Amino acid sequence: MELVHASPSQLPISLLLEADPCEENIRSYIDKCWMFAARQQDQYLGACLVLPGQNGAAEIVNLAVQPLSQGQGIGTALLRWTLEQLSAKGIHRVELGTGSFGPQLTFYQRLGFRVTQVQRDYFLTHYPEPLFEQGIQHKDRLWLSLDLT
Repeated sequence: MELVHASPSQLPISLLLEADPCEENIRSYIDKCWMFAARQQDQYLGACLVLPGQNGAAEIVNLAVQPLSQGQGIGTALLRWTLEQLSAKGIHRVELGTGSFGPQLTFYQRLGFRVTQVQRDYFLTHYPEPLFEQGIQHKDRLWLSLDLT
């Protein structure tokens, strides 16, 4: 596996839909992002899309790993490498939004991200279809951040 910079035309939409089930949302940010990916030969196993912000901040807007490749450390390696790349670009703070429960929350917390805000009813007002995980509907979004300095 190699970690590489990518472009929108290289990343399959099916991969990005693993992290954000709304294609319209993805299309709204994909061309504005820095893109980092995990690739094996010609197959993209994972992707991390980062939206540059102001004052040395950036937002991870999509971090996905192909379902058959999950649980193998690809997401962890990709996120750690992405954070190194962002630090080299002068980014001091990385933020992201995620559901208020589930394995993705634990994943980010294991890597040092901390909850900074709760956005009540975010998934109810920003997605056309209800989002369920483990039989529970996502309603609130947690905002997390990590200082790179």
